[in-house]
Amino acid sequence: MKRVPGIEMVGSIGFVALISSVALIQAGAELPRGERPQVLELFTRAPTVANLRAYETDLEEASVVNQTLRSWIQYAQFVVLGDAGEKALVGRDGWVFYKPALQYLTERPPLKTSDAGRAQPLEAILAFRDQLAAQGIHLLAVPVPNKESVYPEMLTRRADQQEVIVCRQTRQLLEELRASGVEVVDLFETFRRAKQQRGSDDSDALYLVQDTHWSPAGLAVAARAVAEHISERAWIRPGALQYQQKPVRLERIGDLLEMARVPQIERHMGPERILCMQVIRRDTGTPYQDAPDAEILILGDSFLRVFQRDEPQAAGFIAQLAHQLGQPLTSIVNDGGASTLVRQELYRRGELLANKKLVIWEFVERDLRFGTEGWQIVPLPPQ
Repeated sequence: MKRVPGIEMVGSIGFVALISSVALIQAGAELPRGERPQVLELFTRAPTVANLRAYETDLEEASVVNQTLRSWIQYAQFVVLGDAGEKALVGRDGWVFYKPALQYLTERPPLKTSDAGRAQPLEAILAFRDQLAAQGIHLLAVPVPNKESVYPEMLTRRADQQEVIVCRQTRQLLEELRASGVEVVDLFETFRRAKQQRGSDDSDALYLVQDTHWSPAGLAVAARAVAEHISERAWIRPGALQYQQKPVRLERIGDLLEMARVPQIERHMGPERILCMQVIRRDTGTPYQDAPDAEILILGDSFLRVFQRDEPQAAGFIAQLAHQLGQPLTSIVNDGGASTLVRQELYRRGELLANKKLVIWEFVERDLRFGTEGWQIVPLPPQ
């Protein structure tokens, strides 16, 4: 082959220009923001293996080129392959599911182990029940089914004949709680009956299509079930406060799409249109608010937060339960922290137990295995 003069030089210059362009583009994005170009960090750190790996990680996370290319590649994977990223799984008819919840549903549970300060869910629940009972307070446990347990047919056609799935670990806990005398609301059975009464219309589904959480319809069904259980036990006096509901329409990108952090996917899917029922005090016309001196304290995770503390507010499970009971509640809510963090906060805020006759403990099913900080034995605050 005839050698072309200067071709090596042109190729070398082009290669250097190509790899340098990434740093120049990055610096061009950082300087207008008043930031020091990240490439200069190479000259401020000792050239150790640890520093170079840390620099590589920081550069990958902050790189404008990487973020732009990655988002378009992820979008192409979503459109062509139905790949929604590390945490989400695309099901049927636009439904999206949470991979850790599917992992909880399908994988064999780990062997039970416990050490000082850490326990299995049953041990932690029984200890909490006994601690409350010593102060004359009842406990009501409310495990919330994973979306994947309630709508397995939207994951795969092979589950078309399944109404609601109760996996072995969850079923065992429910049986053990009942055998131990713990009051439990079985939302799996509640949702199974509710699904039978509903059609296949997504607008009437018990869970959001793009989100890990229940829909306004689902949380309302759950609130009625919990309120009926409380009324049957007569733990508290019937409330006299009257509430009414105001319909509020909103559009919301589901958290499962937000987890992917790909704007193109969010635009492609579009927001989910949702009808919420905001709870309003009939006498003042103001949205529902907690009351620190209420007779009921509710602890839970983001299933209590959704529509309650975020848009439109006062339309979530807490407000709907207050509407059913005719009285306000006191609440401690921690996203992902219902297994232990809410009880740790209760220990720090012992004044919230004043005047309490009932504690409702809500936790999502998957946290039986994946709850933040596990299921620790946490003491109640001193009286």
